[in-house]
Amino acid sequence: MNSRRLEIAVPILAVLAIIAWSSMYVVDQTQQVVITQFGRPVGKPVTQAGLKFKIPFIQTANYFEKRIMAWDGRPDQIATKDKKYIWVDTTARWKIADPLLFMERVGSLDTAQSRLDGIIDSVVRDNVSDNDLVEIVRSKGWEKARMQFLQSGVPEPLVSGPGFEKPADDYKLAKGREKITRDMVAGASKLISEFGMQLIDIRITRINYVESVRNSVYQRMISERKRIAAQYRSEGQGEKAAILGQMELELAKLRSQAYRKSQEIRGKADAQVTKIFADAYGKDPEFFSLYKTLALYGDFNSNSTFLLNTDSEVFKYLKGAGVQPSANKPSAR
Repeated sequence: MNSRRLEIAVPILAVLAIIAWSSMYVVDQTQQVVITQFGRPVGKPVTQAGLKFKIPFIQTANYFEKRIMAWDGRPDQIATKDKKYIWVDTTARWKIADPLLFMERVGSLDTAQSRLDGIIDSVVRDNVSDNDLVEIVRSKGWEKARMQFLQSGVPEPLVSGPGFEKPADDYKLAKGREKITRDMVAGASKLISEFGMQLIDIRITRINYVESVRNSVYQRMISERKRIAAQYRSEGQGEKAAILGQMELELAKLRSQAYRKSQEIRGKADAQVTKIFADAYGKDPEFFSLYKTLALYGDFNSNSTFLLNTDSEVFKYLKGAGVQPSANKPSAR
């Protein structure tokens, strides 16, 4: 009897467990749920995390993201108000604000991405074409940043090319990039809200020139960089010449001072030598006369010719040595 009851109780418990399991569902903190009954939504969306209950087998829990999601657009070629053709790449952040409305009008994330493609691309194109290129590139505070950039000593880079003339230095922004992106968000939000979605932000991630002018712009930028490099080199050469000139001037001054000092020292030495010789010769004038006469003899050489009388003073020491010059030779060589 007990085994018979056990055989009946086990299937019943299994069915009850399946029913209990089907009546429960868990909502994660990153999710929100819409309950549908036979495909039609019933009740309000469930946004609080926790264990929830529903009618088993009849009702179905449909899960939707609660977190902020990313949308990345395709790069698109757009003409600005001043007829500058550029590639614009944008990104956006959005979330499902009303899961019930989102389920009724969109249904899935793939469909939502498709709707965002059409809406955001259209809004971006309209805002870019309604503003000049400089407005899209620059934001408020550009003038202050530019002045700081120039005061740092670095020349302002040239980013212009054929059809991309550099704006005047006194150009004042009417909107600026930040204000334009806010206008994009405002315009797209009006269209997206009817699908149960909320647009958080739109940002321009990249602005690039079209291929037809990109190479010429790059060449223009390269030429400008070369011009700035040549200017730096020229200034460097000027500084080098000034430094070398100052060095040569100081070197010449040092040499002049050293030469003057050496001459002064040499003059004092010569004066001292002369005094010593004078004092020495003054003690014996006869020896001084002999010394000078012998020095004169040493200066004679085979290429020198002198016509002297035998009574000349230059021969007095030779005469004194007992050497008599020939009487038939009135000249000595």
